[in-house]
Amino acid sequence: MPIKKKKIFLKYRVTFLEMDSRPRYLYPPLPIKNVFLLESINVPLWYFLALYKEIGYRYEWTDIYKQSSKNLEKFIQNKNVNFFSLFHKGSPIGFFILDYRILKVCELSYIGLTNKYIGKGLGKYIFQTAILTAWDKREIKKLKVNTCSLDHRAALPLYQKLGFKPVYFKDKKRMKTFFN
Repeated sequence: MPIKKKKIFLKYRVTFLEMDSRPRYLYPPLPIKNVFLLESINVPLWYFLALYKEIGYRYEWTDIYKQSSKNLEKFIQNKNVNFFSLFHKGSPIGFFILDYRILKVCELSYIGLTNKYIGKGLGKYIFQTAILTAWDKREIKKLKVNTCSLDHRAALPLYQKLGFKPVYFKDKKRMKTFFN
């Protein structure tokens, strides 16, 4: 019996947010033991793709799959793109990317945790740390991020609680193929 493909369209809303000054809060304490954050230089594409897939599959992250390997490598290897991995007992459990390719602007391009570590207080830790690192690493006038209604339900409220302000919204559709 042949496998049938069923296509559906997911409707979602993208919210673009900005912050125009460094927040006053401090770097947060680690909520669990044996966790450390490491900035990586010359990140291999396979490592980025593995984390992207592991973290993003629950939230329909698909944007990079439309890019060529050459373009993805060019992005991840750019000297103005900083990649940070969060580890627990030596294993990667999350990451974030700070993109400084626009002068005086940083975009928090990707951020997330593996499923096993959601709900342990690490979300607030990684978000606050990413935000403060973005402001402290280089002189910027604006920090930008976007999230969508397919992301974790706590993402948008957490961004706003940490100081981001929505600047505009965009409704979109994404095709998804299921196999019956």
